[in-house]
Order: sequence, then C-alpha cells, then structure tokens
Amino acid sequence: MKKILLVCAAGMSTSMLVKRMIDHANAISLEVNISALAIAEAKGKIKNNEVDVVLLGPQVRFQ
Repeated sequence: MKKILLVCAAGMSTSMLVKRMIDHANAISLEVNISALAIAEAKGKIKNNEVDVVLLGPQVRFQ
C-alpha cells in the first residue's frame, strides 16, 4: 500500500482533494493511504520516511 501525503499551510485546504483522491482510488481498486497535514506536522513524517509520495500545496513551496 502506497502512502500519499498532501501538505498545505494549515492542513485544511487539501481536505476536499484528499476526499476526491480517495474516492477515485476506491473506484479503480487502488490500495493507497491518502492524508493531508499542515507543514509543521508533515515534516516529522517526511524525515522518518513514513510516506511514499509528498504533494505540496502552492502556499508551502518556499517554506
């Protein structure tokens, strides 16, 4: 199972995108774990290699 993490400034603006991604993954029988976090919380997961894919929101690209 692949783990996908969406990162945004507060972890809220990506919630709709996460829901749509999960719905699509379920529709095509793709086993993934998709979540969204604020950048402060995401840093630890990224450093500990807890995710396979990280998608950044445009507001965090310079942080």
